[in-house]
Amino acid sequence: MKPESKKYTAVVDGKELMIETGTLAEQAGGAVTVRMGDSVILGTATMSDSAREGADFFPLTVNYEERMYANGSIPGSFFRREGRPGEDATLTCRLIDRPLRPMFPKDLRNDVQLILYALSSDDQPMDVLGINAASAALVISDIPWDGPIAGIRVGRIDGKFIAFPTFDEIEESDLDLVMAGSRDAILTVESNSKELSEEVILEALEWGQKAIQPLIDAQEKMAREIGKEKRSYLSFKVSDELKAEVKSKALAPINEVLEKNLGKVEFRKSLDAVRDEILESYAENEEVAPGDVKEAFEDVLKSAIRNRILETGKRSDGRDLTTVRDIWCEVNISPRPHGVGLFTRGQTQVMTMTTLGTPRDAQMIDNLSPTDTKRYMHHYNFPPFSVGEVRFLRGTSRREVGHGALAERALLPVLPSEEEFPYTMRLVSEVLSSNGSSSMASVCGSTLSLMDTGVPIKAPVAGVAMGLVKEGDRYAILTDIQGLEDHIGNMDFKVAGTDQGITALQMDIKLKGLSSQVMAEALEQAKAARSLIMSKMLETISEPREDLKPHVPRIEAIRVPVDKIGAIIGPGGKIIREIQEDTGAKIDIDDDGLVYIATDNAESARLAKERIEGLTATPEVGRIYTGRVVGIKTFGAFVEILPGIDGLVHISQLESSHVKNVEDVVDFGDEITVMVTDISKDGKIRLSRQAVLEGWSLEEAQKADRKK
Repeated sequence: MKPESKKYTAVVDGKELMIETGTLAEQAGGAVTVRMGDSVILGTATMSDSAREGADFFPLTVNYEERMYANGSIPGSFFRREGRPGEDATLTCRLIDRPLRPMFPKDLRNDVQLILYALSSDDQPMDVLGINAASAALVISDIPWDGPIAGIRVGRIDGKFIAFPTFDEIEESDLDLVMAGSRDAILTVESNSKELSEEVILEALEWGQKAIQPLIDAQEKMAREIGKEKRSYLSFKVSDELKAEVKSKALAPINEVLEKNLGKVEFRKSLDAVRDEILESYAENEEVAPGDVKEAFEDVLKSAIRNRILETGKRSDGRDLTTVRDIWCEVNISPRPHGVGLFTRGQTQVMTMTTLGTPRDAQMIDNLSPTDTKRYMHHYNFPPFSVGEVRFLRGTSRREVGHGALAERALLPVLPSEEEFPYTMRLVSEVLSSNGSSSMASVCGSTLSLMDTGVPIKAPVAGVAMGLVKEGDRYAILTDIQGLEDHIGNMDFKVAGTDQGITALQMDIKLKGLSSQVMAEALEQAKAARSLIMSKMLETISEPREDLKPHVPRIEAIRVPVDKIGAIIGPGGKIIREIQEDTGAKIDIDDDGLVYIATDNAESARLAKERIEGLTATPEVGRIYTGRVVGIKTFGAFVEILPGIDGLVHISQLESSHVKNVEDVVDFGDEITVMVTDISKDGKIRLSRQAVLEGWSLEEAQKADRKK
């Protein structure tokens, strides 16, 4: 017998979101489908029966699987089935994970896995629906969790905020902001925008927080009516007695280390020595686990650093709250890459390489979004040596994908259009040293690299990571945070933009009830820091190079009528192959009539362009052409002035004097120069050789033709 389903709806900005449960995946801890329009996602949440052995962390896994059947297509891979998650799916996993993770008990060590499938995909992005599906599945499950939360995408069209914009509306919008929050607080934010002010971004956050309230209401109703009783679990909480003992031993030596204002490596070594000494004091006590001592020590360290910041305004490296670490930059430091930018801020260093390619080098996209190709790619690599570690290289991590995407979004609004700059662009940011904010260093390094390449960006972009320490009513906003400050703080707030406004923002908040005032102060403080960082960058290179480097391929774009594309390609591609073989140029043609000519030398490009223009040109009245005689009649000669296009030179227009026979002046195959004097409604072309011989204007030629 089919079980009864339960449906719960919420209306946000006039759009209905429906959560349904009870009929699918009954053995999961919790399972729901979330639907908006014809977009449907399945969310499941399950927890293991026991804690993971030896784990000193919470083992949460979030998997989002794009199923191509959701939009009625078959995967384009060789095996015709979905493989490893693509970039968009990986980013969706991160987007779902980040707001959920802080809501789990800190002492939980059972494995928790969330798996989400796209069941139907229409015009609504699946990532935000996934946040709501994951939250609803957890809310009704037996898994301990302090939810619900809700996710929303906020767009802005003609100055008006809209919720859950479609793919088409996102293209039209000057803001694409995804946020997740609880009843009282914003938890995470991901946004890219077209140089919007801090005030507009803040308004969007406040609008979004109010808009998610119906989604919270629906989930709370689900929890009351059908939610399972939460399971008990083995707690791995450190005892208050052990915490107090470790604090009495560790606090004074930790404060001594903090007073020395050491660099990252020296600071960590000094702290490790203090920790190891405390661990040694418990070596013979079998009732105390070393892991508990380490956790208690980290709590003391975190508290000491936070108190020092709040009470004295001093940070672990000696800076005050608003000081940016020392910056130096270089460009053009490697001979063969098309562009190189090196950005160093404190102990964080990123080198970004730019490579330009032809349109056929664009990335092919095979996912549930309407995007087919991608002409701008940003890849981020974080090797272990950048933090003085050794580990096996296992390919690109989720973190690397996420940081690359953030830097990509930051620069996208300032890139030239494809018509203006018809290149595919790939940027690779290599993190050479890291002590916090390497993603924002990638933004800065990428700006330098693009300008070194000669890409005509609309404006340079700089980025900075902000932090927050808050206890009660006391708080301190930190500019340019280190890795340690990210770990101990209440907020990681990355902001990138031009001098005109914000282009990208990413925020993770680890507390409830962050006020608009604090966020406004953080945005203003970040604006001042961006301005300082930008000035340092522009000291190295102030604007894009006027020309590309000699070894960079040249690409020229011309637009032709869509109905002329076939003339360029020819039967079976014959014509385009001939042009490429004769000129040495590579030619790509878009469906909208944009033709790209790529070559290593100017003469090759000129020849290819002339051939294409000749094939696609349209006759113009008053213009002079040199053509070949393709037909002779008693009343005149037919002359081919463009490929496949000919017109009539009447016998009276062949010479300045009277002509008795056409053959007295021209023969079949002769080349003559003529003026187009008229094109009739049915496309017949009237030509005059006499107008060229006499040097007449169009009006004079037409007047003389009418007299005869």
